[in-house]
Amino acid sequence: MTMHPSLKRAFDRANALKIIAGLTNFDADRVAAVVRAADRGGATFIDLAADPALVQLAKSLTDLPICVSAVEAAKFVAPVEAGADLIEIGNFDAFYARGLRFEAEDVLRLTRETRQLLPEITLSVTVPHILALDEQVELAQGLVEAGADIIQTEGGTSSSPTHAGTLGLIEKAAPTLAAAAEISRAVSVPVLCASGLSSVTAPMAIAAGASGIGVGSAINRLDNEVAMVAVVRSLVEALATVSRDRVTP
Repeated sequence: MTMHPSLKRAFDRANALKIIAGLTNFDADRVAAVVRAADRGGATFIDLAADPALVQLAKSLTDLPICVSAVEAAKFVAPVEAGADLIEIGNFDAFYARGLRFEAEDVLRLTRETRQLLPEITLSVTVPHILALDEQVELAQGLVEAGADIIQTEGGTSSSPTHAGTLGLIEKAAPTLAAAAEISRAVSVPVLCASGLSSVTAPMAIAAGASGIGVGSAINRLDNEVAMVAVVRSLVEALATVSRDRVTP
């Protein structure tokens, strides 16, 4: 497996920024707006629903690496053939509201099935936040053994902030930050901290041991591309305050 060079550099420097259009977002106009904002704002890569048409659309708008997300192994094949640079099992946030749960054995099975179908592609796998923290760590280790190249954390939907402003943003990010801190100490692959993050908590994710962050709703819920670009830039700037260069001279 060869990771996209710009992505590897960003992980090495611990300042990777993934902008997430949404695993269930198949609206081409909305996706295009997110892709343009990610490109203009200075993001590292973009995460789309697993649709070959969306991959082709994104490729026409940006040179940034394209990740596609799904929760079924077979759904990755066509987007990879269309030019996706990496794939992501998860994020699972979109499914919890529907009453769907992904247990450790489900994610491990998905990872093995996906690796069998696509042995060469860079593979990121989300660890479900519904698991206890020690179970998340154990699963992350098992996922790396099963072929995961990147581990992603989540947790925004399990958090119910009780305060407004900065304190609320920190409360919102607490579950995914905790997972990133524990998992990054237990695995040797990059950890991407996602779900519920903001420019306030992005530096905390890196300080906790993550090599990058993933942000979705803070950008794709906006209806103004200028505002989207501004949020992406604020995240890039926040990461720049704490990024660390892990490259050996």
